[in-house]
Amino acid sequence: MQTAANLMPIPGHIDPVPVPRSFVPRSDGRIDLLGLSLADLRMALETSQLEEKQAKLRAKQLWHWIYNRGAIEFSAMTDISKTMHPWLEQRFVISRPNVVEAQVSTDGTRKWLLRSDDKQDYEMVFIPDADRGTLCVSSQVGCTLNCTFCHTGTMRLVRNLTPAEIVGQVMLARDSLGEWPSQPEGRMLTNIVMMGMGEPLYNFENVRDALKLVMDGAGLALSRRRITLSTSGVVPMMARAGAEIGVNLAVSLHAVTKEVRDEIVPLNRKYGIEELLQACADYPGTNNARRITFEYVMLKDKNDSDDDARELVRLLRKYELPAKVNLIPFNPWPGAQYECSTPERIKSFSSIVFGAGISAPVRTPRGRDIDAACGQLKTASEKKSRAQLDREAAAETDSAFV
Repeated sequence: MQTAANLMPIPGHIDPVPVPRSFVPRSDGRIDLLGLSLADLRMALETSQLEEKQAKLRAKQLWHWIYNRGAIEFSAMTDISKTMHPWLEQRFVISRPNVVEAQVSTDGTRKWLLRSDDKQDYEMVFIPDADRGTLCVSSQVGCTLNCTFCHTGTMRLVRNLTPAEIVGQVMLARDSLGEWPSQPEGRMLTNIVMMGMGEPLYNFENVRDALKLVMDGAGLALSRRRITLSTSGVVPMMARAGAEIGVNLAVSLHAVTKEVRDEIVPLNRKYGIEELLQACADYPGTNNARRITFEYVMLKDKNDSDDDARELVRLLRKYELPAKVNLIPFNPWPGAQYECSTPERIKSFSSIVFGAGISAPVRTPRGRDIDAACGQLKTASEKKSRAQLDREAAAETDSAFV
C-alpha cells in the first residue's frame, strides 16, 4: 500500500507538488544546495520547516544567486533579509569541488584535480581557443569501459559523480575565469564536452539533471547547441539521451571493423558497429547543420590504413549520417601498447575522408605536458601516494591563512 508521500504528482495545469525526497546531509549536518533543481530547493526548505509560501519565494531567490550569480555565501544574497542568513547558514551550504591541484599547460590548457567529500578524486580540463573556450567535464570516478588506448580506461570504476559534482565543475571553472553573473555573450567558457573521466550514459540520470541546470536560461544559460555528450556506444541509452537532454552527440568510434573495435573499445562486443551507427541515425535532431561527431584515435598499423578510411566512408554513407570525423593523434602514456600514426599516414586518411565530402579535421593535441590531452586523464591520486596528496592539500590550506 502506498502512502501519500510515495504518490506521484497529479498531472495537469496545476502548481506541481514535488514528491518528498530525502536529502543526505554532509558530515557537518548541513544539506548541500548545489546540484538541486528549483523544485528540490523548495522541497529542501520545506523539509527544514520553512512555511510553504516562504519556501517557494526563497527557492527562486536561492536559485538565482546560486546558478546565475555564482554565490557561495548566503550573506551575499542581498534580497534575502539579513535575519534569515544565519538560519540558512545553519542548515545549508553551497559547495564547490575541493581543488587538490591545478596545472596550466604551456599552451594555456588548464587541468584541475578535484576531490569529493568522500575522498574520491576526478579531473576536469579547460581548453582555451581564440574563438571559444571548452570545458571537459567528468561524469564518473574512474571508468568501466577498459578502452585499451585510453589511460582513464586503465582505472577501476569507483562510483558515479552526483549532479552537484558534475555541475560543480562548471561552477568552479566560472569562478576561476571570473564569469559571474551569467551572461550570454563575452564569456571565455563557451562550450562543454562530457568527455572527461567516465562514460556519461552509464550515469545517465545524474548527467541529465546536471546538464539541465547548465542549460537553464535563468541560471548558467549555456545553449544545448554548445554542449556535447560523448559516448563509447551505450546504444540503449542513446535515444533517451536525445529525448531527455537533446545536446550534441559525439561517438568514440576509433575503428571500422569488428575485430579491431572489439580490441580497442571492448563495449563493441556488446553493441556492435552496425547497431551503434543505426542508433546514431535515429538520434533526434541530427541534420547537416547539427552533425554527429565521430572521434577516431589514430593508432599506428592498427586502424589507420587507406582501406580503413574507405570503410569509414562506406559506413557513414550506408547509414546516411550527417557526420564530422575528428581524427585524434594518439596521446602517449606510460605503459601504452600503441604508437601514434605518422603525420603522413594521418594526412592520407584525412584526405580520403575529406575527398568523400565528409569533414575530417586532425585535432591538435592540447595539454600533453600536463597529461590533459584526449585519453590521458588519470587522476594524480594514482600517480602520487595518498599521503603525498594529503600533505599538499594541507599545505595549501595552511598557506591560505598566512
